[in-house]
Amino acid sequence: MKKYIISSFLLFIPVILFSQTTFKGMIMDKNNPKDNLGVADVTVHWLNTNVSAITNNKGWFTIDYKLEYKKLVVNYLGYKTDTLTIKNLDPIHHYITPEGNLDEVVIKSKRNAVQKSFLSTANMFTVNAEELLKAACCNLAESFETNPSIDVSFSDALTGTKQIQMLGLTSPYLSITQENIPSVRGAAQVFGLTFTPGTWVESIQITKGAGSVVNGYESISGQINAELVKPFSDNKFFVNAYGSLDGRFELNTHFNQKVSDKWSTGVYIHGNYRGEKFDKNNDNFLDSPLSDQINVMNRWQYVDAEKGWVCFINVRFLNDEKQTGEIDFNPSLDKGTTNAWGSEIDTKRFETSAKLGYVFPELPFQSVSLQFAYSNHQQDSYFGQKIYDIEHESIFSNIIFNSIIGDTRNKFKTGLSFTHDNYQELVNITDYDRKETSAGAFFEYAFDNLNDFSLTAGLRIDTHNLLGTFVTPRIHARYVPWENSVFRASAGRGKRSANIFAENQQLFASSRVINIDDVGGNIYGLNPEVAWNYGVSYMQRFNLFNKKGDVTFDFYQTDFSNQVVVDWENPQEISFYNLDGKSIANSFQVEVNYNIAPYFNFRTAYKYFDISTDYTSGNLQKPIQPKNRFFANLSYETPVKENNAHWKFDVTFNNIGEQRLPSNVNSLGYSDPYQLLNSQITKVFSDKFEVYVGAENLTNVQQKNPILGSDNPFGSNFDSTIVYSPIFGRALYTGLRFKIK
Repeated sequence: MKKYIISSFLLFIPVILFSQTTFKGMIMDKNNPKDNLGVADVTVHWLNTNVSAITNNKGWFTIDYKLEYKKLVVNYLGYKTDTLTIKNLDPIHHYITPEGNLDEVVIKSKRNAVQKSFLSTANMFTVNAEELLKAACCNLAESFETNPSIDVSFSDALTGTKQIQMLGLTSPYLSITQENIPSVRGAAQVFGLTFTPGTWVESIQITKGAGSVVNGYESISGQINAELVKPFSDNKFFVNAYGSLDGRFELNTHFNQKVSDKWSTGVYIHGNYRGEKFDKNNDNFLDSPLSDQINVMNRWQYVDAEKGWVCFINVRFLNDEKQTGEIDFNPSLDKGTTNAWGSEIDTKRFETSAKLGYVFPELPFQSVSLQFAYSNHQQDSYFGQKIYDIEHESIFSNIIFNSIIGDTRNKFKTGLSFTHDNYQELVNITDYDRKETSAGAFFEYAFDNLNDFSLTAGLRIDTHNLLGTFVTPRIHARYVPWENSVFRASAGRGKRSANIFAENQQLFASSRVINIDDVGGNIYGLNPEVAWNYGVSYMQRFNLFNKKGDVTFDFYQTDFSNQVVVDWENPQEISFYNLDGKSIANSFQVEVNYNIAPYFNFRTAYKYFDISTDYTSGNLQKPIQPKNRFFANLSYETPVKENNAHWKFDVTFNNIGEQRLPSNVNSLGYSDPYQLLNSQITKVFSDKFEVYVGAENLTNVQQKNPILGSDNPFGSNFDSTIVYSPIFGRALYTGLRFKIK
């Protein structure tokens, strides 16, 4: 019933009426129109009166009004004083202009590596490049090691691929975008996060719970959006070299050039290589795959702030090759035979995207933008004697119009979207080809009273050739009950088609028989996944011993109306079938951030998960999912000396609780808890050069016998999918960064 109440509420967004006993307006900076940011602490007063007001942190003011008041004076230090003639009580949006011949004043401040906003309606926070540099961060999958909201683990014992989870659900239930264009989806679901190098990332925005309807209908547990570095603002030249004792070497280079006053371009090259074989646990299998990747992107940026135009064009090509399996496996001799078990995963990906935005110069709150993306993802792979090939061609487009209703307290976004996916998928000798096409329209309303309450409510309708026509409602609300606190709530519905093979490729590295309980659905004979997500969050800032801190409490529940259940409980098979009963994921997190001393920060979090599903064998907790996790991070920087020279120290601790194991893992039932410790030290010599050394898994945790039946990989008991702790053990690394601004 509550789902229909929410849907009905979104259809009837109330009209807000305001009293006309006061006059309102917004003051903005003429030199910064494209960011639509108001100027705080601007003084306004009625001419020849003592009636005045000051703008708030969003640039808004409210001033008492009488009929005889006609002239409003706007005054701000360093800017021209303006006198405005007021003819009616419609709210104004006025630009102030800097005075000429002023000496330049540069004010520098260090922003937080992780920024939590009190003003955003959704439960969102931003991870900046400074936070990403606290760890090796060689790719996007490894960008969350110091973040307690994202859990990172290995998907299997062979490919070395790290997977992420949020709210206890794996990445397919997240909307993962690159500058708000869908990126990690479909065929790229397992390895896609490893295809974005960490040095290309400027910041990451993480939203918990139901996302925005603007970004599509697929998001269920949240959204991760990666903003890439911009040619206009990135270093003219940058190089990052990395090497580790596990045989992994990487090189990243950036070349940026300003072509004209409005055009800038950048070429970004990434390469990684691992050619040394390791078998520390003596099971005759590689602990980490041999790999070779080349990744090249060309990026163009156009900015005409005066006329309101912004444009980005990206072109990228990637070639990624992996080999894993037994130590003595030789692809040229052993492929397709039972001489030795081995696997090769070769991926080629081409993608291009364009974003064009126009901000109305005299109406900075009004804009229109167009997004377009094309990608071709081709993976040719085999696992022992099993074949898995997939080619995924995707087209995405989105047009968005932003404006206001009355004044900027009432904003809206509306637009149209189109997506086309062509899958050519081969599993052994069976083709699973399909085409998916969807077209949708959306409307999102946002209200902000500029003080203690804001609300975002959205609705979209999509028609899909395989999923039918359906409605997606989502709502977010924010309330400030008292000073330095914020309460948020959200609810929303998501729907998606499960790519059962692309999302579960680890199943091929086992002797399990694949079963699909075909019930007449349109995708693999299965029905689409549908879920509602509800969440509440409370954050309180505090001062303790004159040092700043904050504490956050989150609770989210994901309730599946239908889910494609992945059943591992039978040791001889893996089954996919539609949910018959209940599947609920509950996630609770408490997080504390505290500035212990200048340059010395502490972050800690505790998380509890209760994730259960009705399997054919009964209701069970999700396997290989700890119920309890504890996280702590300490970071310290020495005071900055001349030429920016200083030291950085970072330590991250994780305690992973026991995990339920599928029934085929002997009679263990649950894994033992374990502790992980990562650390990194960085020496910044100057603005141009720094070196770093670090270690992952300093506690040297290693799972014993991670590959079941490793002595007979072509036998009926071979299984490399039951991985609940690290495989490799302690890994030491070092690197350097050099840049020319």
